[in-house]
Order: sequence, then C-alpha cells, then structure tokens
Amino acid sequence: MKAVRFTHHGTADVLTVEDIPDLSPGEGEALIRIEAASINPSDVKNVQGLMEQTTLPRTPGRDFAGVVEAGPAAWIGAEVWGSGGDAGFTRDGSHAEYIVVPVASLRRKPSVLDFEQAASVGVNFITAWKGLVDAADLHAGETVLIIAASGGVGNAGVQIAKRIGARIIGVDRRGPRPGAAISGAGVSLVADGAAIPVAVRQATDGRGADVVLDCVGGVMFRHALDCLALRGRLVEMSATGAREVTFNLADFYHNENRLIGIDTLKLDLTASAEVLEKLRPGFEAGDYRPAPIARRFPLADAVAAYQAVAAGEPGRVVLRPRG
Repeated sequence: MKAVRFTHHGTADVLTVEDIPDLSPGEGEALIRIEAASINPSDVKNVQGLMEQTTLPRTPGRDFAGVVEAGPAAWIGAEVWGSGGDAGFTRDGSHAEYIVVPVASLRRKPSVLDFEQAASVGVNFITAWKGLVDAADLHAGETVLIIAASGGVGNAGVQIAKRIGARIIGVDRRGPRPGAAISGAGVSLVADGAAIPVAVRQATDGRGADVVLDCVGGVMFRHALDCLALRGRLVEMSATGAREVTFNLADFYHNENRLIGIDTLKLDLTASAEVLEKLRPGFEAGDYRPAPIARRFPLADAVAAYQAVAAGEPGRVVLRPRG
C-alpha cells in the first residue's frame, strides 16, 4: 500500500509517498480503506516538528472517511468517518491508502455527507464542540463571541452555537470569508486587537459576552478577556504569536470569570468518535455543513497539498488516495 511518510521534521519537502507493507488489523482493530482525508494546519505543524509527542517514522493525518475492509463482520463494507489526536502522532494516520483503527472508534458517517465532506469535519467541529459545549457549557439565549469566526474552528463554532440557540457575535480581521456561516447566523464584526472589546461592548449594550471562543489566542488573549461579561467563560485553544500572557488578576476575579483551555490532541480516535456521534444529528438535520473543499490532490501530490495548507489555503484541502 502507499502512504505519506516522514522520518524527520521540516517543511513539506520532507514528506515522501512510499510503498509500505499492507496493514493487518489485530485483535479489537479494523482496517479502513481511505476514500478521502483532509489536511489540517496541525498536520502541517506535526511535520514541522511542533508537536512534541510525535514519534518517527510516521504517516501523518488526523481526519478521514472511508470503508471498513477488515474487522468485525457487522462493520464490513460500512462507510465510516473519524479523527483522532493520536492519529499521525503516536500511531500512523490517515494520509495513506489504508488506516488501522480500534473497533471502538468506528462510527458510520452521516449519509448526507460524501466522503470528502465527511473527511473535512473532524478537527474543526470536534474542537468547536469541545470548546462551546464540553468546556463552556453554552446555553440557549447566552451571547457567544467567536474570534476568527471565518476560520475552520470558528466557522464550525458559529454553526454549533446557532443550533444551541445562542446569540452569536463573530469577529474577523478582514470581514467574513465568502460563504462563512457568520454571515447568516449573527452579528459580524470587522476588528482587530484593542478594537475588539470596544466593538463587542457596543454590540451588547455594554454587557459583554457570556462565552468567548478565542480561536487565535496568544496575542489576542488580553483582548478576548476584556470582552467577557460578568461570570463569563473564556476558552483558549491556541497561542498564536505569544506563549506567555499577562492579565490583571484583580479585574479577573472581580468579574468572576473563568479561563478554560482545551486540547483536542488529548482525544484519541475513540474519544473523538464519541464527539462525532454527538455532532451527527446536526449534520443530518442540515444545521451543520463542512467548509467547502478548496482543492483536491492525489496521494502522489501530498507535498503540494501540504504546501497549499501551509500557505494558508482558506478552504479544505483533501487527499484522494484513489484519485
């Protein structure tokens, strides 16, 4: 079988597409024929060496959709989807013709999604769900601010918040991208840095947001914190531009705020599958839609596909092992 491999870290040029021995599932495992696998920014960072847990040599790739070829009889031929914080890091991932996964992680993909769409859900929607639902416990009627609302996680977060029934404020530096969910789901603000808290206060009659989902973090942290209403919850998942931050502790506790960090790399294939199952009703109802597929590449062109993601391709980039 063919698989994308890397033996050392660097730019996308360190990737090779190799013939490796066919995979054979062991006890409690299943073999999936990959029909589509998307490339996430975290996959690029993994190859660059920014994920300390990664062991080499390795096949990268977190998100996928495909067909079960070997495993329990009840699953043979089933169309499945998946993702995992271990896939591509501590076990071989989805950027290959096949992947071996635990049987416990098998979940049937929603029939309303084709393979490419199903392979483009994982990281973005799992992260947004973990932030808004599991961490912040967002409720109907609450106000949620999503920073970088047009990005992958932000766009998923807007859709999840809308289904919950929250009031949504999305902010982007340059306005929403074409087709972004925020355009039809809430208040869209164009602001950056210190202008964000001012704009959010104006949009909420001075109150602020009950929940802030900060998809940027780092350099944006202080501004995100300043957007919180009394007893607001700030969810952080990234540290763009700054790993260390400071804030006024007295203001923080006087406002009775909560600061919550999330990391989907802590969710293995099985734990991620449980979140995907919670997301399923939203896709089946038409409330959730994956980001559009921007570019498709055969497995042989994996280097070019990774380069497209590293260059900031705004849509989803998908590998099709079978063309």
